[in-house]
Amino acid sequence: MKVMASVAFKAPYLEMLPEFERVTGYRIETLWLPTVEIMSRLKGGEIVDLVALSASGIDELINLGKLKMASRTEYLRSGIGVGIQKGAIRPDLSTVDAFKHTLLSAKSIAYSTGPSGVYLALLLEKLGIAQTLQAKIKIIQGELVGAVIERGDAEIGFQQIPEILSVPGIDYVGPLPDEIQQITTFVFGTHMQAGNISAINAWVAELRSARAIPYVKQYGLDPMW
Repeated sequence: MKVMASVAFKAPYLEMLPEFERVTGYRIETLWLPTVEIMSRLKGGEIVDLVALSASGIDELINLGKLKMASRTEYLRSGIGVGIQKGAIRPDLSTVDAFKHTLLSAKSIAYSTGPSGVYLALLLEKLGIAQTLQAKIKIIQGELVGAVIERGDAEIGFQQIPEILSVPGIDYVGPLPDEIQQITTFVFGTHMQAGNISAINAWVAELRSARAIPYVKQYGLDPMW
């Protein structure tokens, strides 16, 4: 079985995979890709069995006839988190004003080309600080924002909470303030030309089982079952 998935829930997914493969005998090949690349490859005709992506991405692929509407299964909710260099002074994120001050004081800021980055760009415009911050913003494509922070190329960065938590070489500060947080829903969808439907259904059921809940919560995600 071949899966194409957002990096946002890679950590809990990988926690579940070995036991599932051992018990069932199924073998799963998973491609972890940025949202933009997943959309491009599937629109271009690439065939996989299962897709795990933001709800907006899954819905677009269903509307394009790439995924089966009846297979749409909600999985997780995630907010946007903040990461900094290991050992750095933890910034204040308690209020929107504190958040603005933190960004204005930062030397460099990173966010991705994915949904969290698109939202951040709009948020900075709304807060009236986009122009002021423009010169120190780094837009990251093809790697985790946390990796950029870890090697010292950004002082502070934003991405889905589990993506920030998945980089051990940085410090996770916390989520955005509630007033400006954006929650993303992640969803499964089966490709129109998928092969082993029994394997797909078994894996989705396992990922939404009671066994999965501790792993999901460990990485800052909220289960939707």
